[in-house]
Amino acid sequence: MSVELEKQEDSGKYRLLAAGLILLSAAAHILYLLFFCPLDLAPDEAHYWDWSRHLDWSYYSKGPLVAWLIRGGTELFGPLSVSLSGTEMPAVRLPAVVCGSLMLWGIYLLGEKTLNSKLAFFLTALSLTIPPVAAASSLITIDSPYTCAWVWALVFGHMALFENKSWAWPAGGVAIGIGILAKYTMILWLGGLFFYLLFSTDRKRLLQAGPWVMGITAALCASPILIWNIQNGWVSFHHVSALAGMHDGPRIHWTGPLVYLGQQFALLLGFWFVVWAWAMWRFNPWATATPKLNYLWWISAAPFFVFFVFSPKTGGGEINWPITAYLSGLVLMGGLIVELWNHALERTRLASRFLICGFALLGLTLAVVAHQTELIRPALVALAGTPNEKNPFPLRKVDPTCRLRGWQSLGKEVDRRRKEITQGRSTELVLAGGSWNVPGEIGFYCQGRPQAYSIGLVNGDRHSQYDLWKNPVDNPKDFLGKDFLVVGSLSAEARKGFAEVVDLAPFYYQEKGQPISVWHFTYCKNFRGFAVIKPGGHF
Repeated sequence: MSVELEKQEDSGKYRLLAAGLILLSAAAHILYLLFFCPLDLAPDEAHYWDWSRHLDWSYYSKGPLVAWLIRGGTELFGPLSVSLSGTEMPAVRLPAVVCGSLMLWGIYLLGEKTLNSKLAFFLTALSLTIPPVAAASSLITIDSPYTCAWVWALVFGHMALFENKSWAWPAGGVAIGIGILAKYTMILWLGGLFFYLLFSTDRKRLLQAGPWVMGITAALCASPILIWNIQNGWVSFHHVSALAGMHDGPRIHWTGPLVYLGQQFALLLGFWFVVWAWAMWRFNPWATATPKLNYLWWISAAPFFVFFVFSPKTGGGEINWPITAYLSGLVLMGGLIVELWNHALERTRLASRFLICGFALLGLTLAVVAHQTELIRPALVALAGTPNEKNPFPLRKVDPTCRLRGWQSLGKEVDRRRKEITQGRSTELVLAGGSWNVPGEIGFYCQGRPQAYSIGLVNGDRHSQYDLWKNPVDNPKDFLGKDFLVVGSLSAEARKGFAEVVDLAPFYYQEKGQPISVWHFTYCKNFRGFAVIKPGGHF
């Protein structure tokens, strides 16, 4: 059965239903963040929040968009967030809700333009049950604005290619440029468009103004990243090349491709990955002469296969790297789902409907549980087993949200200890993290929002944005003679930088008797400077 491409007369009804569903989802997320969210800022989120206190044109590992969005959220809604929930966390994450909602509306429009309004509404609803898509509205990571920009670039690209709207070319360029400001891999969108045009019957478009206007507009929008890197030793490019495995020399991870495919299979609950792969096979450009579907195929293929090619160097990479492949492929999946839903063979039709509905329900259940893992905490505890010396925090292995827990309590503990240390003294106490992912959490959850520093380079940690700001490693004169309270590990090399080092009692965080995390504290007196061998750390 061919995919239905005709528009439906009742498109207005489905547009209204989609808009209502998206608004309902946004309202639910906002209420959750304000009143029901048990999850503190993740280390990445707190790190980006720290960036937002130092606005710039770009940052060490990412473009500036996520920091700009967080700053906007806290400036506009910070006081209201604190008055309603007692914390600024909802304001920090609010841009994720906005980006997620805009992404869903873009998915609807793309589905409506490519298939029809009824299927577009179905795809919008289905998106809320697919874990990586559903997560875009909950956490303020770079993926929230990145995925939003990717979808809207698809919408504008469709309008430029198939509706001959000349204004959509620069609009698409703006969307791509904004996406690059969030995540550099947005540039793969242009690669997908190039190959679509190259292999299409309309390849003469490559020489026309539209695609070039799009590319130039995107480059201009993303130019702050280039300018900033010129001024800062191209650190972002070093970081990206390290992530791609280019700093490992000839080393090859032979299991990388299998790890990569296994991660993607798990990310999409197995079933949706099979549906996506099947749709990519079913509607590949050599088997389907439908330009609208070919366009989506190439832009879906670009991120997936690029990261697959690099997987022998990256060892499989991070699980979220090719996430935009599934946004581009979502409409293709919709076309395949229609064929399976209405299959001529009754057995195939019934089995397909059972699996589609079953995994949609499973995805929705997992999305709800991921926001409140307390709902299944007894089962997780039973699955994790009893804590012991070799495995003191078993729950962390089965509950990914553990890495978002305890940070607020850590902030209170840091406040208690620094008050205890400085009581009756005029000595300034410097707060520092043993790695790059701690200072942001300290800064956000401690009273007065102090600026914490990272001494990760001395501990063998990778470089980070903290190494580009004033820090004890590169600017020792500004810290000489001061006492430090360090949260995290402290290497033997780092200990040499102080006249005296006192190991304090570690801080254990538990929930209902179940150990979640531990943080080590060190009181370091009279800073004398670190002897760091250049170049220290890694990218």
